[in-house]
Amino acid sequence: MIDYQAPLRDMQFILDELAGLGQITDLPGCEDASPDLVAAVLEEAGKFASGVLAPINRQGDLQGCRLEGERVITPDGWQEAYDQFREAGWIGLSLPQEFGGQGLPKLVSTPVWEMWFSTNMAFAMLPQLNVGQTEALMIAATDEQRSTWLHKVVSGEWASTMNLTEPQAGSDLGATRMRAEPSEDGSYCLFGQKIYISYGEHELTPNIVHLVLARLPDAPEGVKGLSLFLVPKFLLDDDGQPAAKNDIRCISIEHKMGINGSPTCTLSYGDEEGAIGYLVGEPHQGLKTMFIMMNDARFNVGVQGVAMGERAYQAALDYAQERVQGRNIVNGARGQPIISHPDVKRMLVSMRARLMAMRGLLYTAASWFDIANHHADAQIAEKHRRYVDLLMPVAKGWCTEVGNDICDEAIQVFGGMGFVEETGVAQLFRDARIMTIYEGTTGIQANDLLGRKILRENGATLRELLLDIRTTGKALEQVAELQDLATDLDELATQLDVTADWVLAQDQARIADLYGGATPLLHLMGTVCGGWQLTRMALAAHAMQNTAGEDPDYLAGLISLARFYMATFAPQAHSQARAVRHGGRVLTHFPEAGF
Repeated sequence: MIDYQAPLRDMQFILDELAGLGQITDLPGCEDASPDLVAAVLEEAGKFASGVLAPINRQGDLQGCRLEGERVITPDGWQEAYDQFREAGWIGLSLPQEFGGQGLPKLVSTPVWEMWFSTNMAFAMLPQLNVGQTEALMIAATDEQRSTWLHKVVSGEWASTMNLTEPQAGSDLGATRMRAEPSEDGSYCLFGQKIYISYGEHELTPNIVHLVLARLPDAPEGVKGLSLFLVPKFLLDDDGQPAAKNDIRCISIEHKMGINGSPTCTLSYGDEEGAIGYLVGEPHQGLKTMFIMMNDARFNVGVQGVAMGERAYQAALDYAQERVQGRNIVNGARGQPIISHPDVKRMLVSMRARLMAMRGLLYTAASWFDIANHHADAQIAEKHRRYVDLLMPVAKGWCTEVGNDICDEAIQVFGGMGFVEETGVAQLFRDARIMTIYEGTTGIQANDLLGRKILRENGATLRELLLDIRTTGKALEQVAELQDLATDLDELATQLDVTADWVLAQDQARIADLYGGATPLLHLMGTVCGGWQLTRMALAAHAMQNTAGEDPDYLAGLISLARFYMATFAPQAHSQARAVRHGGRVLTHFPEAGF
């Protein structure tokens, strides 16, 4: 078992100095998130993560899940941990008070979810689904549907899933074949199969509420013909309690590379008379509603990127501080921990710099969610909603790619011992590998960023974001000790600015070239936004250096992290920008014979 300590100091610094927790608590509906309450929530979450979830993580990996008939058996310890999790009210942390939640800002719940994912990603995927489903039902469900289902979902008494893809469809939801036939009582009978359904079947809760995309008989072709249905594992009796089993069967579970403690199911609907479901929202508008749940899931997968990277970093740092090997190249001494070797130090600092860059971006994005949902000024709320939409593909795509890289680098710090399962870092690498794939691969995120977020609005929101980045640069210029960072940030912003100009200047004839460079564009935006967040940290740390009670060494370390990132990772922006402008064109003309 790898020990875990929640990085509370880093979390609190970013919450206060970058994400503006104090400003968020001034918003209507966010007043309860006082500094004392937030500190207490983070501390208790850290204890639960390290004391309850971390100890069963390895066991979940080794045991995995198994299918017995139509029953899915989860690993030992899962039931007890889930019961404790639910009883403590963790699922409802940011969910509406009217349905039993605590109604705290998303900014407060984000570091808490980071802890869950760090310590047991396979387990945390289950309650994560309840959060996304609640947000979807709050927007699209009828009052009756909300009163029937949401109290149980928010409390975690019942579990949730989302059912999108099918064997023949993959990521192409337009190829969905699941059909829904209307019944006389206003319900629908669903027929078909869904695959890759996380926690699609289990016995951790007495009911499971599935949200399922399907087609009505009059549905048009493609994604515009998809409707959304709520389909429970057990139908409810007159008292609202689970009763008759619905016509849903788990016919297989996946044998996976990682996250073995979570059952990934193939579900068959309607093998007999049809699985009874209830339309959520308007007919043929299901994908729009499902995207609410998917957007929440994508953001949380981005949080998984920093979470898994943090766990891997802590493991690598502990090992490097304890493992004695070789001769110190600087002073010739032997018998010193390997952290004294320059290349090991390079890997560890690389890991920490990128972790803080991701954490800064994700927590800041969480505050944008809160502003978009709660700010009284409609223009300010709309601006931050557009920021969330623009950077969602980056939060999901870039953060998971970097999280994977950090888990990989942790193995390198361990050397040969990293390739041995008993040390635990191999599991982290295996578990993390799914992050860049589910909820939309990095390529899908990149296409979304280019097509829906930049081209569709002619780069308007991207221009606003660049102005904010430039504003940080101007603030850095006013601090003599940080002018080097001002220059570095200006160079980063210029790479993105010039690349955006080039992208927007291309005509339809070069659309294939553009999409061929979409993934480098996503990485470019991640590199720039990461540098932006680290320079914001450097500004805040510099301003606090002479403040009583602050740790000057910690603050100096944050400034050094920004400089290291600019020296090590910011130069990648030049090659990423070049790949956007030239790589796609070469790819478009790549001959078939070249494969």
